Amino acid sequence: MGVLTGRTALVTGASRGIGRGIAERLGRDGARVAVHYGRNESAAKETVAAIEAAGGDAFAIGVELGTPGDAERVWQEFDRHAEGLDILVNNAGIGTSPPIGEIGEEEYDRVFAVNTKAPFFLVRHGLPRLRDGGRIVNISSGLARTAVMPDKVAYAMTKAALDVFSRDLSKLLGPRGITVNSVAPGVIDTDNTADYLYGTEDGLARAAAISALGRVGTPADVADVVAFLASDAGRWVTGHWLDATGGSLT
Repeated sequence: MGVLTGRTALVTGASRGIGRGIAERLGRDGARVAVHYGRNESAAKETVAAIEAAGGDAFAIGVELGTPGDAERVWQEFDRHAEGLDILVNNAGIGTSPPIGEIGEEEYDRVFAVNTKAPFFLVRHGLPRLRDGGRIVNISSGLARTAVMPDKVAYAMTKAALDVFSRDLSKLLGPRGITVNSVAPGVIDTDNTADYLYGTEDGLARAAAISALGRVGTPADVADVVAFLASDAGRWVTGHWLDATGGSLT
């Protein structure tokens, strides 16, 4: 029996990359997983199929974040499949932003709407569904704590705001036994990061060199940290910012 058997999880942005890795790991640990996606329905179905092939249970929810009423629509879809929630992982996000000299107001608002506003209101409208003793994990970024990529300042700002949200929310929800934490990945090998971050063999080598461990991370590296927080073993960790950058900030 898995350590999360009998629990239900919602992972946003779970059709690919880090979100898919988290969803598959929670599914292997026994949770029933709501696989949220924005536009890529076929990829979300692949994630659901992978969870089911491993003996788990999952269903897909398709709602584009960053639009008015997005959080309410996510929960409306969720309610069609499940009653009550134990684990919420706010993973969906826009992974980068233009430099300050290039970004416009519309794009600035968009990155904040998806990366910061959507998680806030997903929690806001999800609290009546979240059971006591539940878990909230917000996927942040190492860039919230370092200026190694100052041209991504707007993106970094959204993640720093998410970290404040995690810290304060942990105090608000502590009386219900609900833990709230941020997990901050570094460079992770996904199709989302490959194009804009390294893209070439030389770029991959430079990205790997940032880590104290000398390699680029994988979605599984992040998923294992989230799985710990979601389990009973993580019950005494809350209000914390977990460095999952592979030592990139050392």
